[in-house]
Amino acid sequence: MASSRTLGTFRLPPLPTIREIIKLFRLQAVKQLSQNFLLDLRLTDKIVRKAGNLTNAYVYEVGPGPGGITRSILNAGVAELLVVEKDSRFIPGLQMLSDAAPGKLRIVHGDVLTFKIERAFPESLKRQWEDDPPNVHIIGNLPFSVSTPLIIKWLENVSQRNGPFTYGRTRMMLTFQKEVAERLTATTGSKQRSRLSIMAQYLCDVQHILTIPGQAFVPKPEVDSGVVHFTPLPRPRIEQPFKLVEKVVQNAFQFRRKYCHRGLGMLFPEAQRLESTGKLLESADVDPTLRPTQLTVSHFKSLCDVYRKMCDEDPHLFAYNFREELRQKSEKRG
Repeated sequence: MASSRTLGTFRLPPLPTIREIIKLFRLQAVKQLSQNFLLDLRLTDKIVRKAGNLTNAYVYEVGPGPGGITRSILNAGVAELLVVEKDSRFIPGLQMLSDAAPGKLRIVHGDVLTFKIERAFPESLKRQWEDDPPNVHIIGNLPFSVSTPLIIKWLENVSQRNGPFTYGRTRMMLTFQKEVAERLTATTGSKQRSRLSIMAQYLCDVQHILTIPGQAFVPKPEVDSGVVHFTPLPRPRIEQPFKLVEKVVQNAFQFRRKYCHRGLGMLFPEAQRLESTGKLLESADVDPTLRPTQLTVSHFKSLCDVYRKMCDEDPHLFAYNFREELRQKSEKRG
């Protein structure tokens, strides 16, 4: 089992502790950037073990900060570790790690939201989508402010098989605010079921692997964190364009306490709303009195398939935005 595996044959030489690195380079977590550091190497080792066997793997770490998880990844015997760090204050400490692991650690001073990973690793790592996942992993303890937009961006990449998924079904192990981790993995009918649940689960096998208590971080955040593992599916559970699925799911969940027909109705202009919503739900065989949290991925598959047909019949429908219609009405009244 991965959890009992001894970490690879490569070991970093003795280095200052993460706490000492923070003191040495006078690093402080910036509250506005929602930065929190993991200093306990036993905990970072545990997180890395949960990612699976990383021996000779190529790993992309996002948001390494002072390098706690970075050390554990290097000690797992990887072929190469690429880290992307936006905050220049952390680069000298990471450079110290790079010097201690010659040829193993590549540092990029950049933004994970815009960094292009497609050409970062050897072409030989690429696998057919239906094959086993490639020996490429993404691991990250993300600032909370970045984690949700980043996972949505990567889920869109999964659907288009580009970005980090140019190599195939690249696996991800990411840290989120616990509430976000619970949303990503929430089952049908649970209180945490949300837009994120559907968007992640129609494209990936998603597992909440570990909860990290707030006191494990410096400074201690007000909430615990959850570590979530994603493996893209060989075939998505909804075979429609990402933006179409996102639009249907977003509308369904915008009135999460109401019956699902209320939010889904906002897919249609007011003049045809009642008739079109009825047609959508009837054709998709979805009970209009289900709450959004009660809708399964299969329900959303049917809804997206029917909505796609309706958009094909009416070329203007997909571009419709109910907020824009409201804005135009209020301008006319004004």
